[in-house]
Amino acid sequence: MTLNIATMIEAVAKAVPDRPAVTCGPTTLSYAELDRRANRLAQHLVEAGIKPGENVGLQMLNGVEYVESLLGCFKARAVPVNINYRYTEHELLHLFTDGDLVAVIAGAEYADRIAPLVDSSPDLRHVVIVDEAEASAVTWSSQVSVVDYEKALAPFDGATAPRDDLSADDQLIIYTGGTTGLPKGVVWRQEDFHFAALMGGNPYGDPYGSVDEVVAGLENGFPLTYLLCMPLMHGAACYTLFMGLLGGAHVALLRTFDAVEALRDAERLKVQIIALVGDAQARPIVDAIRAHEGEYDLSSVFVVGSGGAILSASVQADLLALLPDRMIRNSFGASESGADGTVATGEDGKMRLQPSPNVRVIDEHLRDVAPGSGELGRLARKGNVPLAYYGDEKKTAETFPVIDGVRWAILGDLAEVEEDGAIVVHGRGSGCINSGGEKIFPEEVEQAVKAHPDVMDVLVAGVPDERFGHRVGAVVQLRDGVEGFDVEELRTFTRATLAGYKVPAKVVLVDEVLRSPSGKADYRWANRTLAD
Repeated sequence: MTLNIATMIEAVAKAVPDRPAVTCGPTTLSYAELDRRANRLAQHLVEAGIKPGENVGLQMLNGVEYVESLLGCFKARAVPVNINYRYTEHELLHLFTDGDLVAVIAGAEYADRIAPLVDSSPDLRHVVIVDEAEASAVTWSSQVSVVDYEKALAPFDGATAPRDDLSADDQLIIYTGGTTGLPKGVVWRQEDFHFAALMGGNPYGDPYGSVDEVVAGLENGFPLTYLLCMPLMHGAACYTLFMGLLGGAHVALLRTFDAVEALRDAERLKVQIIALVGDAQARPIVDAIRAHEGEYDLSSVFVVGSGGAILSASVQADLLALLPDRMIRNSFGASESGADGTVATGEDGKMRLQPSPNVRVIDEHLRDVAPGSGELGRLARKGNVPLAYYGDEKKTAETFPVIDGVRWAILGDLAEVEEDGAIVVHGRGSGCINSGGEKIFPEEVEQAVKAHPDVMDVLVAGVPDERFGHRVGAVVQLRDGVEGFDVEELRTFTRATLAGYKVPAKVVLVDEVLRSPSGKADYRWANRTLAD
């Protein structure tokens, strides 16, 4: 059997059919139930005329239907495409047309946003709506057929999948967040995705190289329970979801993020691993634990992991103070490279990615940066990496070049290599602030500002300056109840850990720092806010 995600999870379902697979709110599906419902959706997609290799958009909040839809697309050999449910009409239309979507599976709350785009999306011909009755007032173009999700599943028994030709070459597409430009679709082969993004289905040991190894791995240890706080339309959440399912874990989802609900589910389901996205979710959880001290039993939790954004040192310290002897895990990766390893923040404040044979730092000539040289380069990964940016040959050639017959993914993160081989990650090169010739990385300044006890969140970007070209600007969200905040005191506070030229010269206080639902920073918004 092939290293196709649906094939592997189907084998898990046969091995542990009665084990709980997915929970969201009051709904829990066993592995057998999840597999049958995914088969039924796949049968519907095939009957609706969705052909292998055609792209199907998923525009939903978290729920068991999202997991079923991912697997159902795989079983029909369709290509699932994530859709950020906060996209503007312009961004949505770009994704619908750029991604050549032939179908969309959506929550009823998004029907009125999809319907006006149909006539401008020439390939779109089929729409499946979860709880379609709630969207009955929406008028649809005759170009598309529209069906309720449960009615779509109803005619089929789900005993078998509709296709028996699933392949390791089948694809999925993950659209990037679009916070620094229009979203781009990253095209993955499923086998490459298995090894690079899912760590071979075994994050704690050797990667599984066959379906038999996946099934054998179910005997190792006890079944884990994950709590995913991030939305499934975010790549890091899908990484965690599929890693959990390949390991026979019970994966619990929050429909939308709520810190108190996360604590409640962690107690109710005896969660071992809480997965979230950066400070945007970790800080509210810290505050909720403090506000409800002793109310929720979190003794089952032994890992708090972040994917898609690095936890600040101050938040990690808070978590360890409240949950002593737990593991705080910062996973580092990207839609363009998968899971590249874990990052640890040292006492010097530097973020270090441990050496890996597949992850390098390369210069502008695509040569390895010498350890200990102090030279800045870009992070890159070789081997099991994406095939392309969907429909964009130019950006594909830049980001996924083939060097000496080996495919590479070259990321936008700047880094250097220390003498012992550890990689110091500085942050996105596109966000680097040049002030009088000095390079300033927003992430370093954000870490320093977030350590202030009155600060809830911050984004840092450059502001024009006649003398230095740019100076540091910070958009700051204060904690609830803070009054009479002294910006100059904040500068004094950050000056204790930052060189003077890195201290924010302009500070704008806002009610809320704007981020994507996955916690990703919106630097376009930060730049506009600082320019006002």
